[in-house]
Amino acid sequence: MGNYNSIIIRPLFTEKMSQLEEIQRKYAFHVKSSTNKIDIKSAVEQKFDVKVEKVATMNRQGKLKDMTMKSGGRTIRTRGKRSDWKKAIITLKEGYSIDLIRGESGV
Repeated sequence: MGNYNSIIIRPLFTEKMSQLEEIQRKYAFHVKSSTNKIDIKSAVEQKFDVKVEKVATMNRQGKLKDMTMKSGGRTIRTRGKRSDWKKAIITLKEGYSIDLIRGESGV
């Protein structure tokens, strides 16, 4: 596909993922919805200079949201939907790690 900057949108920082990083060498990324596992694997290997063992992807459905505003004494109610998005969980091979805070990789 394109370069890795167009595939990997951002890393996902959660308490659960920080535990998985330490114990199982797993890292989560928000990726472009149209990419496949092979493209994601090559993008992570190029960007962070690591070896990827496994890629798991999940298509997440956007939530429905209700919003109420008061404008000029009237109440306006509207409904919207957040965008659908794709999450990839990357498992690195033994001996590799990524420092997502500084954007560095280690062997």
